[in-house]
Amino acid sequence: MTMYQGQFGTLDALVSGYVAGSLPRPLHVLMDAHLELSPANRPIVAGLEGVAGDALEQLDPMELGDRDGALSAIFASTTSAETDPVKRCGTMPRALADFVGHSVDDIPWKTKMPGFREYDMEDVDGCHVSMFWIKPGRTVPSHTHEGMELSLIIDGAFRDERGRFGRGDISIADPSVDHRPVAERDVPCIGFAVTDAPLRLTGSLRQRLSDILAI
Repeated sequence: MTMYQGQFGTLDALVSGYVAGSLPRPLHVLMDAHLELSPANRPIVAGLEGVAGDALEQLDPMELGDRDGALSAIFASTTSAETDPVKRCGTMPRALADFVGHSVDDIPWKTKMPGFREYDMEDVDGCHVSMFWIKPGRTVPSHTHEGMELSLIIDGAFRDERGRFGRGDISIADPSVDHRPVAERDVPCIGFAVTDAPLRLTGSLRQRLSDILAI
C-alpha cells in the first residue's frame, strides 16, 4: 500500500487536503508553489487558509468532486479578491525556493542520463522529493509508476499522451499512466516531483536505448 493510499491522486483531493491542512509537507509546498504560479488562483494564496477551513476540514478529500464549486465558495467568502504581487526567487516560486534551499541557478544537479538532470532531496515526511531538469526537445524514456507521482512544472513545458504541462501545471501520474514525456524545444523543462514509489521503464528495449542515448 502506498503512502498516499490513493487519497491525493486528483487535483480536487489536493485542494481539499490543502485547505484542511492534511497534506504531507512536500505536497503542501507543491500546492503553495502551484497557487503562486497560477494567475487565476492567486487570490487563494491570500485567503484560502483563513476562509472556509473549518467547513472543509470535515470533508474526505476523495469526496470533493466539484473543484470549481469549492473554489467559488472560497472566493465568495472573502471580502476582497486583491492580493499582493507574487514574490518569487527568480524562476522558482518563493515557497519552493524556501523548501529546496536553492534557486534554479545554484541547484546541485546530477546528470542521470544525457539531457536529464536531477536533484534528489530523498525522503521528507514519507514522500520522496526531487527536482528535475530536462533539456529542450529531450524525450524521457517510456515509463509507468509503481505508486503516485505529482510533478509541478516551474519552467518550460513537456508533452505526453495526456497533453501539455507548462509552468504552474501539476501532472498527476499513477500506475494507470504509461507515458513518454517530451520537453518542448524553446527552454529546459524544470519541475518539482513528489513520489511514493519508483518508476518502471516500459516500451521496447530498442526504444528505451534510443531515448536514453539521445543527446
